[in-house]
Amino acid sequence: MIKFNLQLFIAFFGSLFGFIVISYLVHAEHLAAFDQEFIDMVQGLQAEWLTVIMGFFTYIGSTRFIVILTIVAFFFLFNVLKHRMEIFILLSVVFCTPILNRFLKLYFHRARPDLNRLIEIGGYSFPSGHAMNAFSFYSILAFLLWRHVPTRLGRIAVIISSSVMILAIGISRVYLGVHYPSDILGGFLASGLWITAVIWFFQRYMEKRGAAERLQAQ
Repeated sequence: MIKFNLQLFIAFFGSLFGFIVISYLVHAEHLAAFDQEFIDMVQGLQAEWLTVIMGFFTYIGSTRFIVILTIVAFFFLFNVLKHRMEIFILLSVVFCTPILNRFLKLYFHRARPDLNRLIEIGGYSFPSGHAMNAFSFYSILAFLLWRHVPTRLGRIAVIISSSVMILAIGISRVYLGVHYPSDILGGFLASGLWITAVIWFFQRYMEKRGAAERLQAQ
């Protein structure tokens, strides 16, 4: 448990430091060359079939789709696993992440890229809402599933699957021309802060509940 808490500590402050750094670089416009080079590389791959795939990944990172998945996960956790505290954790992440993203976008008010957009969308650009939604939802879902998967191979599969989903959704936003790469990185780091805080709270709660149950059993 001490090791895991140390990992959370490193993840939290690493995400905090990373977000502060990238926020400063975005504000100071020091990432323009990096953003443009990455955009050129990703959009240079444009093809009709790839656009369909990127559109699919953008959809599964949307708030609408994540709400649908949350409803499915809700009934699974409630009716099958009977873990109601996990439901609270899942709902907290899903509903608070867009609120956090909204506040951050209003604070930074960065305009979206205006070149070679494949879809039209309004609002500010930094940090990416899709990146935050994807990182928060698929990370917390992987964490909750990981606790119930008994085999090492199964846990590795859960982590790889969630990582692929998160990265693909982030890249899809750059491919479609609605976000800078630094928007995606900022979204991942902002959600990293939120997720590690939620997991820390969950771990602390479970520790205290376990200790109380042991005392009652004595």
